[in-house]
Amino acid sequence: MIERYTLPEMGDLWTDTYKLQTWLQVEIAVCEAQAELGTIPAAAVAEIKAKAKFDPQRILEIEAEIHHDVIAFLTNVNEYVGDAGRYIHLGLTSSDVLDTGLALQLVASVDVLLSQIEALTQAIRYQAQQHRHTIMIGRSHGIHAEPITFGFKLAGWLAEVLRHRDRLVHLRTQVAVGKISGAVGTYANIDPKVEAMTCQLLGLQPDTASTQVISRDRHAEYLQALALLAASIERFAVEIRNLQRTDVLEVEEFFAKGQKGSSAMPHKRNPIRSERLTGLARVIRGHAIAALENVALWHERDISHSSVERMILPDSSVLTHFMLVEMTDLVKHLLVYPQNMARNLNVYGGVVFSQRVMLTLVEKGIRREEAYSIVQSCAHTAWNQPDGNFRDLISKDARVAEKLSPAEVADCFDPQHHLRHLDEIYQRLNI
Repeated sequence: MIERYTLPEMGDLWTDTYKLQTWLQVEIAVCEAQAELGTIPAAAVAEIKAKAKFDPQRILEIEAEIHHDVIAFLTNVNEYVGDAGRYIHLGLTSSDVLDTGLALQLVASVDVLLSQIEALTQAIRYQAQQHRHTIMIGRSHGIHAEPITFGFKLAGWLAEVLRHRDRLVHLRTQVAVGKISGAVGTYANIDPKVEAMTCQLLGLQPDTASTQVISRDRHAEYLQALALLAASIERFAVEIRNLQRTDVLEVEEFFAKGQKGSSAMPHKRNPIRSERLTGLARVIRGHAIAALENVALWHERDISHSSVERMILPDSSVLTHFMLVEMTDLVKHLLVYPQNMARNLNVYGGVVFSQRVMLTLVEKGIRREEAYSIVQSCAHTAWNQPDGNFRDLISKDARVAEKLSPAEVADCFDPQHHLRHLDEIYQRLNI
């Protein structure tokens, strides 16, 4: 098998040099397959492997004259190889090299994303463990609902990231597809066995039924997966932004010593990283739409997709990886304020325990409609009042006092009741 040309950083996978290296990998793998089938001399392949290289700047010079990137590449390679170069690209069309090389880039990119997904998973898992019992208020419509823990919130993030991991594992098989089928994909001038052997050498699978190109639904799926991953990162970032608001301040992005938040207001500590992630998710969503537009090519192919992919595939891959790195670091160093969570939970005397009070009254024989009315009246009286105290109002209501003892009222305001099944959720996620 040909040794992969791999680099650790996502940005390196999308350089012109890396792209050209994948083209050379494909061309050499095809030569090896043809030699094994007896189509070309084994000695020629040995010479090609020994001499074949390229100069990106020289390729650009040739392309400026002939206006064809693959031919410019082949011309430059042959300048190094010499006479044996006549066996390079034998029976191939440009897209055999372009699309198969692109598959190598996509596979390598997925591997980098999977590695960083694992890092994010571990960061969220650790914080979920640390804050398993850190009680806070759950919110719906942005309004206080019922108690949860911060760890429970993070468990939801973890479950979501694990789904993305599974999607990327599946996606890797979808993009690990090559084609060596010639013009319009009919194998008129190349044996299908060459395609099978070449793909095996490269760690790919042959496309089931290519045209002159690999159909762009695969590439669109890649972009959709990235856009969905970016959307989840955006969801986490928006949550952090909301929880960092001055009037909430339950969590906060780490603010380094010497960091400045505003040129005008020295007090500012802004959630700039979360805002950055929110914005970048919009870019990747836009690229995902462009990838869908690339699916509908004319007949067996045109090249309207090519110029688009030169932008959206590198940009989306690098941006998504950057977003994962940023979110991982953000979660690792997130500042959490349990005291503020407790303060917000108990605002207006614990109105968030209204359902528990209502259900307890129903258990004691009061009709649900009446119980709802009693509890709502006390809650709304306490709501938004400087000295509003729902628990005090409930305790003093004669209809409640008739049914519930002080101990039973106190039990209604115990947040642990809302957390009694939390262990089951944590067990599902192996936290």
